[in-house]
Amino acid sequence: MAQNLTPDGYQPRVVDAEVEAALAASPAVLVEGARACGKTWTGKRFARSEVLLDATASALLASNLDPAVLLEGDTPRLLDEWQLVPEIWNPMRRACDQRVRSGQFILTGSADPPDDITRHSGAGRVLRVMMRPMSLLESGHSDGNISLAGLFQPGRCAARDRGLKLGEVIEAACRGGWPRLLDADVPSALRATRGYLNEISRTDISRVDGVARNPAGVRKLLASLGRNIASEASFATLAKDTADEDGIVDRRTVASYIAALERLFVVENLRAWKPHITSRAQLRKAPKRHFIDPSLAVAALGSTFETVMQNRLYAGLLFESLVVRDLRIYGQANNLDLSHYRDSDGLEVDVIIKHPDGRWIAAEVKLGSEKGINEGIHTLRRLQHKVDPNRSGTPSRLVIITATGYAYEHPDGISIVPITALAP
Repeated sequence: MAQNLTPDGYQPRVVDAEVEAALAASPAVLVEGARACGKTWTGKRFARSEVLLDATASALLASNLDPAVLLEGDTPRLLDEWQLVPEIWNPMRRACDQRVRSGQFILTGSADPPDDITRHSGAGRVLRVMMRPMSLLESGHSDGNISLAGLFQPGRCAARDRGLKLGEVIEAACRGGWPRLLDADVPSALRATRGYLNEISRTDISRVDGVARNPAGVRKLLASLGRNIASEASFATLAKDTADEDGIVDRRTVASYIAALERLFVVENLRAWKPHITSRAQLRKAPKRHFIDPSLAVAALGSTFETVMQNRLYAGLLFESLVVRDLRIYGQANNLDLSHYRDSDGLEVDVIIKHPDGRWIAAEVKLGSEKGINEGIHTLRRLQHKVDPNRSGTPSRLVIITATGYAYEHPDGISIVPITALAP
């Protein structure tokens, strides 16, 4: 019997359990996410044969003759970067129908194909699994003593102080969760990440949907997104922010660029929550701007760890984006939905975590000062009093997520949880 292709030194990923369950339930599993987030290694972890379409010239040549040839091999068979040979989709789908067995194919992709064929012809055959860069749990910065799913249950939360300093957590945000860069020093990691963004600006963003785009304009937009990380900057604001001597970029152009960046899994915005509230305030609908990984914001600005640490306000926004990345990873493992809250009274709450059964948690993200924690408590209590309990329920828990320190229950009844203690 063929052995799986697990690479030496493979570090377990939170998404592994989801991929395994999907393979047991479906003929094919599509693992999608940003380039370099670890999809190929995770695909190899479960595969017994493979074809690497971005590296094998003979495979690309064979696909031009008969894409079905690429499907032959021990199963599960890994079709890596399949979107480079989109013609393989229909033969793969027919093979799933003919074999009538689960776990036949693992496809990985770092971009949605231009014609969205996967959205129209994969029903009943293909399960999608979203993969992101590594969380702090996966990179070893969190000990995982506090479960996100467990926060929906009653009881006090407590965990020891891991002893990490704020600077170490911000370093992790600047380095990012890219598996190949985990052992790199921060300047080297940021240099590599800037190269990653340059490649996206130069080739990937035009290739994703066949629309030619100005690389310099893309780089300016990425820098604007970096400046506006964890904010609700509108297309118009971003357009104005990217203006040059030729004038302001059209907001529709910005919208088109961001849509392409979303298809490349570079940008992942956080939508607004719309609960029933008891006041006359108007709920804001704008999403919060986030990269798939906080390191992209630092790289897009050409910034450094030192300059981030010198600007505590920006460090706080970057930390918020790191927390959102990790909560998305842990939340996906538990089928939890993430959003944020803002209304016309000026009330803003960083993250709302919603359970499929309707229960919800509200979380504020703070670097960890006593002043910040007290501000977070005030904000969370305001939200609790504003949400209509009869129509939207009461919060299962109110949480302040800090960078470091102990996990404990504040005398006010709010849970203080460092991101360095969190796990799915």
